[in-house]
Amino acid sequence: MDSFFIRSEIPADIPAIFEVNLQAFGQDGEARLVRALRNDGDYIHGLSLVAVHEDRIIGHILFVPVSIESDHAHVPAVALAPLSVCSEYQCQGVGSSLIEEGLRACRQLGHRIVIVVGHPSYYPRFGFTTAAVLGIKAPFPCQNEVFMACPLVPGALDGIHGTVRYPPAFDTEGAHAG
Repeated sequence: MDSFFIRSEIPADIPAIFEVNLQAFGQDGEARLVRALRNDGDYIHGLSLVAVHEDRIIGHILFVPVSIESDHAHVPAVALAPLSVCSEYQCQGVGSSLIEEGLRACRQLGHRIVIVVGHPSYYPRFGFTTAAVLGIKAPFPCQNEVFMACPLVPGALDGIHGTVRYPPAFDTEGAHAG
């Protein structure tokens, strides 16, 4: 599908972003998470992107600040959470375009590491690898192969290990909440 473009979220997009997340996931957990992250200030301007087709928002991606914490260091990173595409536009390159543009925006803003919980057959094409093999752990139970990290610059993950700390909304609204 070639007839869409990607841009940064604007305030008028907020209701449509909620609806895209609701429709894409078939429940409101991710939509509530995005709203809570925005309300809590755990939001990076320029890293909430929308895909637009004929004046309709058909996809959304959000990157939020996280850290990788060990006894010796707190390394800043961002988490891709969530990525949503309306069901009628899935498998048409919208999600891939959102990820590629999002990673480009992360690099441009100086971020070095991205964390994601996602499909192990989808995210490696964008440079993600299983975080556990790098010594990076999830703060919640999940299968190793779905918890991944991506270096945005060469060497960004060298010597990095610890547990990822997410913003509080992930504990109250996120997929691993309650």
